Amino acid sequence: MATLHHRVAALIEHAGCPVLVGLQHRGTPPIYLTHGSTAAAGPLNPSALAYAASLAKQITAACAALLVRHGRLDMETTLAEWVPELPDWTHAVRLRHLVHHTAGMPPDEQIDAMIPADGDRTTTAVLQALNRLPAPTARPGGQYVYSNAGYVCLAVAVERAAGRRLPAFAQTHMFEPAGMSSSRYWPGPASQPPGARPLPNPHPAPLSLGDGGIWTTATDLMSWNQALDADELGISDLLHTASTLDDGTTLDYAWGLGIRTYARHRIYRHGGGWPGLRAQLIRIPDQRSGLTVIALTNDTDRTASLANALLDMLVQPGTTS
Repeated sequence: MATLHHRVAALIEHAGCPVLVGLQHRGTPPIYLTHGSTAAAGPLNPSALAYAASLAKQITAACAALLVRHGRLDMETTLAEWVPELPDWTHAVRLRHLVHHTAGMPPDEQIDAMIPADGDRTTTAVLQALNRLPAPTARPGGQYVYSNAGYVCLAVAVERAAGRRLPAFAQTHMFEPAGMSSSRYWPGPASQPPGARPLPNPHPAPLSLGDGGIWTTATDLMSWNQALDADELGISDLLHTASTLDDGTTLDYAWGLGIRTYARHRIYRHGGGWPGLRAQLIRIPDQRSGLTVIALTNDTDRTASLANALLDMLVQPGTTS
């Protein structure tokens, strides 16, 4: 049987784009393989600082969970209590609605359309856009609708509950304990932190925090997976709790994490994307296995298919390392 290393290499050769894979199998040390390169920055490598896009949501949710555990944040409080400068309709939105994408927020495309084309998409810009939009018609807690703006608002509530800016709070309570020495939330003003790998597309990464805003490496993402599997932060049970609508309907989304069943294994999964970049982060806790994919492409389906093929390989009986 081919080794795990060779099997991963064979899969990523067909990715059709520069791609980096980090993979852990049954608690063994992670392996990292890369394929392809760009003229501007050469091949990807495990320590390359890259934009994490929506993979940041699980870390934002983890910050909220830690504050819940310490009694400093109540997810039943309303958005209006934490961000009173927002419109009156936020009195009906609870923080649990934000973390589970059930808040009935205005659509992201409407919010982004309110931000000047020559301006940065910052947290302040998102809040200002929410103030200029009419009240949404959706009832909070009534349905699941993925919302980047909801996580921007959640991050503001986290900052105010913590009494610290999110980058500093996450550095002390998330990144350092999880061994993520290169990771950071980046609010600007530059479009990316020093030493980061530039996105291969002329669209700079947004500067809003919570929905995204994290720059990280493949090695750090695998450390994050390991920290959650080992419950090093003491919040994994809460992060893995499935959300429910207000009518009791259970959803397949936890705290910034999708919940799936794959080949009879419970897995936790989330993707992220921005022009020129697609990412996946997956864990299989009962096998102490997981993977990350960072691909320099706009093809979400291709990146998800690669992640699925790697996942198939991990759960196959007899896979060797």
